[in-house]
Amino acid sequence: MSDSLVALVVITVIVAIGAFVGFFASTRHKMDLEQWTVAGRGFGAVFVWLLMAGEVYTTFTFLGASGWAYSRGAPVLYILAYQPLMYVVSFFILPQMWEVGKKYKLQTQADFFRARYGSRHLEAFVALVGVVFIIPYLQLQLTGLGLIVEVASFDGIHHTLAMVISFAIVAAFVFTSGVRGAAWVSVLKDILLLFVAVFVGIAVPYHYFGGIGSMFSTLARSHPSHLIMPGATQNLGHAWFVTTVLMTALAFFMWPQYVSACYTAKSGDTLRRNAVIMPLYSITMPLMFLVGFTALMVLPRLANGDLAMLTIVRKIFPPWFLGIVGGAGALTAMVPAAVQILAASTLFVKNFCRPLLAPSMTDAQVAKSAKATVLGITALALCFAIYSSTSLVSLLLLGYSGVAQIFPGVVLGLYSRRVTTSGVFAGMATGIGVVAFLALTKRDPLMGLNAGFIGLCVNFAITGVVSLLTPIQPAAFDQLAQEIES
Repeated sequence: MSDSLVALVVITVIVAIGAFVGFFASTRHKMDLEQWTVAGRGFGAVFVWLLMAGEVYTTFTFLGASGWAYSRGAPVLYILAYQPLMYVVSFFILPQMWEVGKKYKLQTQADFFRARYGSRHLEAFVALVGVVFIIPYLQLQLTGLGLIVEVASFDGIHHTLAMVISFAIVAAFVFTSGVRGAAWVSVLKDILLLFVAVFVGIAVPYHYFGGIGSMFSTLARSHPSHLIMPGATQNLGHAWFVTTVLMTALAFFMWPQYVSACYTAKSGDTLRRNAVIMPLYSITMPLMFLVGFTALMVLPRLANGDLAMLTIVRKIFPPWFLGIVGGAGALTAMVPAAVQILAASTLFVKNFCRPLLAPSMTDAQVAKSAKATVLGITALALCFAIYSSTSLVSLLLLGYSGVAQIFPGVVLGLYSRRVTTSGVFAGMATGIGVVAFLALTKRDPLMGLNAGFIGLCVNFAITGVVSLLTPIQPAAFDQLAQEIES
């Protein structure tokens, strides 16, 4: 068989096994709204770990990390700085959100805002923000998946066709299996990702330079500026690094899919244990940096830095191994894409359409409509993925800047009685306005500062000022509890 056919067979087998597991996950459960979105809140530490890891370590791990190491250099180290900090944030915040979610039967991020602030309009606004900014993250998965399959198949499958086929598979098992299907596929995905990352991350520098130390010595001689800030960029210096680390650490678990994953846990202690052990998974990131740095010296003229890891693997490994890498990469796109689609479709129907357009809609009708919405949201992200050329890391940072604006409403809602609905609404709207203006006018970073961090600071300030100027209002939790009991 040709190299292309060998790689394609291996990729197809891995994806087929993953798809089968995803479909099979729902066979013993009735997929009502509770099961579809939060798996009946029955996941223990292992499944929560797998589900979180499945969403955290995605095609960004495979392509974006090595791509930025290749094309930008030192700024990529922000990834290593924010990951430990984001788990510290999750240790304190997620168990509190789980307690609220369990008590008041919450299923989405916007449900929390409705429960805490008692405002349907704020609920709908948070849902809209979540859907809008989850699209770039979903676009990242589909773009990365297309690149992975195209390169790993020796160009046997064009990246657009790969995205369309995978879009159909992902949409189908999201429709049938919900979050439970994504968690089960994560088992296979995580095994393959860890194997590929460890093996390739160590083998590639040894193949070309005899070791990691020798690789860095060569890099320091040939590209000395690549290892210091701002690397190969003009404006991603120390101020950008610090503000990006802070913004992403605070924003990370504000993604709608992570809040929904939080609600799947059996207890708050499950989430605390998860925050302690999850940083161990971060070993995959520096290994991908090593591949990107090696590729810079071996393949210095790549038109797209996001292809660095795949191109160098295709250069030195046999077709069957490239097929394993391609299959693993495809699953790292499909698993988070599935949860992102599920979160976005549920938010749109349950927390945007229902409160504003159809207050009498039942949960059964929400589940049916959300499943129908899966196709539209995936198609929208697919269009962006096909027609946009934005780098994977840039897409991710755009999404972070948006969802970061949800953080003040969550943390102040959990720990302060003084914050008001008007304050949260005004702060979030202003923060998003700042981010949108800076991004659209290409002023990110501004004076070296990350646009999302600037928006977050303005957000906190506006939230505080408006809350002080408006009357204190009781939390809506008690009223919601009475509605649930009745």
